[in-house]
Amino acid sequence: MTIKKDLYTYEVEIVETMSAIIEVVAQEESSAILEAQEKYRNEDIQLDYDDLIDTQFNIFDKK
Repeated sequence: MTIKKDLYTYEVEIVETMSAIIEVVAQEESSAILEAQEKYRNEDIQLDYDDLIDTQFNIFDKK
């Protein structure tokens, strides 16, 4: 006797969290944040798997 089970398609979200601490010389905090953002956007700062601190798997949708 075979038991038939329904199969579903699941959308699974994978979320990786990476973190790095960099040094920025600036006159104030807001300027330091802006400089870090600019360096990141210009790819002067690149995070890789050495900077990985967490990975989560979440069910996003079921069809």
